[in-house]
Amino acid sequence: MSNVIPFSQALRERTWSGRGASESAGFMTDLMNGKGNRDDYIAVVAQHFFIYEAIEAAAERMKNDPVAASFISPKLTRLPAITEDLRFLIGDDWAEQITPLPTTARYVARINEVGATWSGGFIAHHYTRYLGDLSGGQFIRTLMQRQFGFETNGVGFYLFADIAEPREFKDTYRAQLDAVGWSDNERERVIDEVVAAYGFNTDLFLDLAHAKAVAAA
Repeated sequence: MSNVIPFSQALRERTWSGRGASESAGFMTDLMNGKGNRDDYIAVVAQHFFIYEAIEAAAERMKNDPVAASFISPKLTRLPAITEDLRFLIGDDWAEQITPLPTTARYVARINEVGATWSGGFIAHHYTRYLGDLSGGQFIRTLMQRQFGFETNGVGFYLFADIAEPREFKDTYRAQLDAVGWSDNERERVIDEVVAAYGFNTDLFLDLAHAKAVAAA
C-alpha cells in the first residue's frame, strides 16, 4: 500500500517556509509585539482593501467555474467589513486617503490575471488569504483589540460571523482541495502560486516598513 500524501497536506508542508517568512516580516512582528502604532495597523488595513477588492471581484468572475465554484462562499466575503473598518479608523473620506503600495499593485495585478484565466491560480490566492484569516488572523484580532482598545469596530475584517466553527470550515476547504482532480503538474503550479502569494505578503510588509521610514524621515 502506498502512502499517498493528501494534496492539502503537501500544499501546507511545502509552503510552510513562505508563510513563516511572511509572518515574521519585521513590520508585522513589531505591530504584533506592541512596537507598532495605530497608524501602522491602519496602513495594513488600507492595503487589505485593494487586495480583497481584487480577490472578491475574481470570485465573482469565477463563481460559475466548475473547479473554483466550490471554494467560493459568501461567508468569507471581507470587503464590506474592511470598508467599515476604514470608515471607523480614518473617517468617511477614507477612500480618498489610501493608495496601493507598489507590492500591493503587483499583487492585485497577479490576482486579476489568474482570476480571469486560471481557476487553480485563483484558488491558490483564495486559499492563502482566507485560510490565513481564519487561522492566524484571529490571533492578530485579539492582539489589536488589546493594544488599541478596539471592540469590534476596526477589527471587523477578522470577524467571521457566519462561520460558527472555523476549524470545521477549514477542514472542509482542505477536503475540497484534495478532491479536485488536478494533474500532478497542475498541483505543482498551484503550490508555486501559493508560494508566490506568500512572497507578495512578505514584500508588502517590507513596503510598509519602507513607507513608514520615509514618512518619519
